[in-house]
Formats: sequence, C-alpha cells, structure tokens
Amino acid sequence: MEVKRNGNKIFAPLIGKELICTPEEEVRQQYIVHLVNQYGYSLDQMAQEVKVNNSKRGQGKARADIVIWKTKEDRNSDNSPIIVIECKAEQITIHEEDYYQGYNYASWAGADFFVTTNLKDTKFFKVVNGRMPKKLEEVVEIPNAIELFDKKKIEGLLTKTKAFTRDEFSRLLFKCHNIIRNNDKLSPEAAFDEISKILFMKIRYEREQAKTKALFSEEKFKGLRNAYVETTGSSGKPFFQHFFDLTKKVFEADEIFDPNDTIKIRETSFLQIVKELEKYNLSDTSDDIKGIAFEEFLGRTFRGELGQFFTPRTIVDYMVDVLDPMEGDIICDPCCGSGGFLIKAFEYVRDKIERDVQGQKEKIKKHYFGQDYNTLPEKRQEELAKQVDELFGKFNFELDIHNPRGRLKTLSYDCIFGTDANPRMARTAKMNMIMHGDGHGGVHHHDGLLNVNGIFDGRFDVILTNPPFGSRVNKTLKVTPSDVPNEDKIRFYEKRYGSHYREAVVKQIQDWANYDNGHGESRGKALLDIFDVGAWSGLTEVLFIERCLNLLKPGGRMGIVLPEGVLNNTALQKIREYVEGKAKLINITSIPQDVFVASGATVKPSLLFLKKFTPEEYESYLKIVEDSTKEIKNKYEPKLNELKTTFKKDEETFKESRKELKELKKRYSEEIKRIEDLINIEIKSIVKERFDYPIPVFEIEKAGISSTGAPCENELVEVAAEFRAYRMKANLWDEPKKEVQYPVDENGNIARLQLINGTRVTEPEIFYEAYAN
Repeated sequence: MEVKRNGNKIFAPLIGKELICTPEEEVRQQYIVHLVNQYGYSLDQMAQEVKVNNSKRGQGKARADIVIWKTKEDRNSDNSPIIVIECKAEQITIHEEDYYQGYNYASWAGADFFVTTNLKDTKFFKVVNGRMPKKLEEVVEIPNAIELFDKKKIEGLLTKTKAFTRDEFSRLLFKCHNIIRNNDKLSPEAAFDEISKILFMKIRYEREQAKTKALFSEEKFKGLRNAYVETTGSSGKPFFQHFFDLTKKVFEADEIFDPNDTIKIRETSFLQIVKELEKYNLSDTSDDIKGIAFEEFLGRTFRGELGQFFTPRTIVDYMVDVLDPMEGDIICDPCCGSGGFLIKAFEYVRDKIERDVQGQKEKIKKHYFGQDYNTLPEKRQEELAKQVDELFGKFNFELDIHNPRGRLKTLSYDCIFGTDANPRMARTAKMNMIMHGDGHGGVHHHDGLLNVNGIFDGRFDVILTNPPFGSRVNKTLKVTPSDVPNEDKIRFYEKRYGSHYREAVVKQIQDWANYDNGHGESRGKALLDIFDVGAWSGLTEVLFIERCLNLLKPGGRMGIVLPEGVLNNTALQKIREYVEGKAKLINITSIPQDVFVASGATVKPSLLFLKKFTPEEYESYLKIVEDSTKEIKNKYEPKLNELKTTFKKDEETFKESRKELKELKKRYSEEIKRIEDLINIEIKSIVKERFDYPIPVFEIEKAGISSTGAPCENELVEVAAEFRAYRMKANLWDEPKKEVQYPVDENGNIARLQLINGTRVTEPEIFYEAYAN
C-alpha cells in the first residue's frame, strides 16, 4: 500500500476521500500505510477522526486521529478499541506531557495501548484504565494484527516497559562484548572499542533511515553488501570496513574516531553483533534506556585498569546538586573521564528547561481552556483544542536538540565542555554523552592542564571534576609546538569565540612553546612553571585545583574530588593558603573510602567545594591582608630595630674574632627568622579572623555504594537538601532571577524573551520558524 497524493490533496483510505494535505494529515496517512504494511492491519478494522469525550473539566470533546480495533466486527459494534494513535506534524518533537489529553481519550475508550507519532519519533504507552498516571508508562512495541488475538503476547507487550528494556539492552551489550572476547581474543578495552564502532555504524544508518524506520539488521547489511560487491567487485575493501568509513565521515567533526581507524574483528563476529542488536532502533530508543545501559556497560567493562576514570554516580549526583547549575551556566570538567559529571550536569539543566517549557504550556492550557470551555459549542471546543495543539508544537522546538535556536541546543552546544588526556576516555565520553542525549561537541582529547578550543581561563560558571590522584608532573615536561592548534582550528574557534580565543589560547600556548630556558636548553616552558602551586608540588590533584580556579569566572563555583591529605597534610599547608587567597570554601564533604574502592582507589577522598572570589571579595581580601600586614609589621618593628642595633654593637665587639662573629651572625639570622615567622603567623591569624565565614563540613558514613560496588544507604541525598537550604539562606553565591517569557500574538506566533532580575536582556526571537521551514 502507498500514500496517494493529488496536488495539494492526499487520499484518506479510512474515509474514502481526498483531504487537504496539511503536515498533520501527511503524517496520519503515512502512518496508516505503515500500520497496513508493517503491522498487517486491515483498513476495515481502523478509523480516523473518531469522536471521543472526556468528562474532566478543561478537556472537553475531541477526535482521536487513528483508532484500531481487533476486528471489523468490533469496530462496527462500537466495542472498545485496542489502540488509539495521536499524530503530530513531522517537524514537531514529541514530549509526553503533550499527550496526556490523547492518553485520556485512549483510557476513556478502553484501549490497551496509546501511540504518539510524528514519523521521525514514535512512542508507545501502556494504558491503565480508570486512572491517570503521574508519568506515562512507555512500552517497547504494539502488537501486530496477528498478535491481537494472542492474550499472552498482549500481556507480554504491556509488561515490557522501558525499565525492562534498559536491563535487556545492558545484558545484550555484555553479550556482544563476550562475542568479541571469545571470537577475537581482544582485551576488554579493545573489545569495547569495537562494540562502540558498531553502535555508531548502527546509529548513523538508523538516523538516515528515520522516515522508513529501517533497522540496521543482518539481512539489511547483507543486502547492502551484495549491492556493494556487484558495484566494486570482490577484490575491493570488505564492505563492513567501507561501511565504517562512511560512519567515520559522518562523525568526522566530532573527532570520535582516528582517520586511520578500522574494524579489528572478523566479519563473522561483526555480523553476530549486528544480529544481536537488530531488534533495537537506536535512533528511536529513548536516551534513558541507551544512556543508563551504556553507562552500566562502561562501568563493568573498565572496572579495574581504567576504574579511576569513573566517579560513582551517587557522588556525581551529590556534587551536581550542591553546585546547582542553572540554564546559561557554562560548565566544564577538565579531567572528564567517561563524562559522568558532564552528563549529569546536562541532564540536570535539561530537566529545568523542560519543566519551564511545561509550565509555559500549562499557562496556555489555562488561558484557552477557561471556566467556560465546557459550555462552548463543540466546534469551538475543537478549534481551541487545535490552537493549543499548534502552540504546543511550537513550544516543542525549544526542546529539539537539532533546532539551532532551541534552548536544548544552546545547552548542548554552548554550555558543556570537557577534556581528558587519555584518548580512549575522551572518545568514550563523547559516545556516552551521545547515548544520553548529546552535549558531546565540547569534549576534547587534550591535556586538561592546558587551554584548548573553548576551554580557557575565566570562562566557566561551574567546574565539576575528579582529577587523577597521586601522579606527579615531571619537571622536564614542557609545552611544545605540537600543543599549538593548527590554522584550521584557529579559524574555526576564532569565528566561534572571537578574538579573545586567539589571545587566551593560541598566543598563550605559542609563547609557552617558544619560551627560552637559556643555558642551551630546548625551548618550551615547563608545565610546572605555568602554575603558582608548581613551586611547592607537582601532584596532579594540586595542579588541577589551581587549573580549575583559573578556568572559573570571578564568582564561579567548583566541586573537586581530592584525597583527604590535601586538606590536612602539613606538607601541603601552602597549597591550602593559596586556595584560601583565591576562593571561599563553601562545603567540605568527607566520604568513606568504600565509595571508590570498587573503582580501584586506595585513599580516603573528600569533596571540596569552592567559590572563586568576586572582584569585590578579592579586593576586600587584599585590603585585609594589606592592613593586617602593616599592623603586625608595625607591632614588631621596634623589636626588629632593637635587634638590628644590638647586632651592630655586638658585630663591632667581635669583629676581630671570625669564629665568634660567625656564631653571632647565625644567632642573629635565626632570631630574625623566628620573628618573621611570628609575623607571618600573626598576619594569617588576623586575616582569618577578619575574613571569617562559616564553612559547612559534612562527615558521611554511607554514600550509596559499598566497597563491592553494591548499592547501600545514601546519606548524601539528605545532606544535599540540607546544604541547599543553608546556601539559599546564606546567599553563598549570586543567583540572578532568570526568566523566559513567551508572548503569543493574535496570529498564534510565539516569541521568546529573556529577562534577568526583571530586566529584558534579549530582543524578541522566533525560535522555531527557520528550523520548521
């Protein structure tokens, strides 16, 4: 069966006549054809524009787009249908909160399944008759025409929820991993790399086939391979390698794969994995299924050798909750590992955006479905319902990751950044983020201690990181010309970030790479010499404290996982004093060592949260230091003068005796040092007293994960809530009131306005029109 078009008309077989081909009607007729061709339904067991009624106030009467009964007889007898389907225009992104009204229709009609589709994205929901759930329960599939009569099959489909699917998908990834380990004898890390390649080949193909819903299956692959062999001959490159080359090209800008990378497993292994995965459409499978399953797979695959790259989820959740990133905050992790902090921060802010957009939709519903809605004529009710539907469709562009003007695209592309020096982990972080819904474009393989691309000093509102512990940066490690970006990257990033990029990244790295060390040494500034704290310690965790402070904007906030020794080891006292001269300590959380044991860590960790001084705070701090220094030096000046006078007299007395004069100078130097030490101690004491502020300290015994990696009680949830109340009351950091307004004109056009503290900071912007067209 095919869709039949005639000019601006489209044939509707369920009612036997042509209709105006609106975007919604196009989707409906294409999906009807899909139901016939793919599911085997007959036209006489379906109907469109079926009038339904919901008694709840503000819902009124409406028509279901497509309804399916078990049989033609059920339809003619007005028996309950089994499936109700709601269609949206193809460019409208599906968000489940828009479909509660449609779900109401399905529930009232007594259906078992409710479907939403825009062709690109189709979701299936279980209908719980008699109640309206707080969250729609998504299932994996609907039955085909034959399965309608199999009660056991229907029950199975209704119980196969997303949570079940996530576990199933996770198990399947491990099964694929074992196929490679057994067939190709690769290490766990190398096997993971090969699975990742196949997953991206599958994602790429299924994205391109979004309209037809074609899966990357064994059968499809063999068909494409046969066509390729006919064209190129059997002597050409193996088709699965050619297929990977096409995938590398699609993801070339993301730098996920090396240009010379190939598939390193047998074609038989490749086909086995394709067959195992073929039941899932990765473009259609929701982010929380793919993302969490992929994350579990990562954790178990890399536990051991690369365990240090994984921060336990309970710690990630807590640290993000404490820093509470907002929409518009620019966020970075300079040692991002597998991307855990970046993913959580992305999801955390995305949830805020989605809640705000949903709030805007509720305002629209309240306005259009007012007190008198149920008393209006049925036709007027339908008109208002259609207007609301169209407005909701426009709002959904804000939540479309592919809309260049949308709020989620801004979050993904302009606000999430990370680096990792390990190439496998940088690649893994990108993959992990794509599986979770994106934000991967700001992740780079690079030394996190150096500026790169969009990651440079003074740029970030929030830093979240877990740097490597215990390793040291060698004094001989230098910045070299290979660290300088090439001309293509300079042009790209200068266009994106302006002339400041050239100064902050390019010129800085060039100057360091060309630094003249003298004495015939090779050029290049030592990495340690770039940092103030490098004079006292070469520990990576210490260098990253300063690095993170440098990356922050004034007033920016950071959370960092550190070995507890950094906070209490006397050898690192100067480091602590350095930090206290740059930022306020806003939270110290000591967590049990058990939490990181499963990741291979052997030291007790603490979570340190800082807020970099604002210009006013820094000025105040310097003034206190200056005044305190002057005061204490004045206090000890008479003593020092007296000591100086005494020394001169004694020097004159013992000038003929070299031995006694040497002893005198030694005693004098020691006394001077003793007094100077006293001066420094008293200055620090007075500065602390005058620049005093409370520092919340939390001692956690149970942090949600045991030494074996098993879940346990989690005190961090309660502590995060306690800290939130405290920091709001104490106003720990500036939180401007950000608001987005959406005025609607008489023609149904929506503009977006952004306000900060009640003042408009942007011009009205249409955020959907260009993308829709």
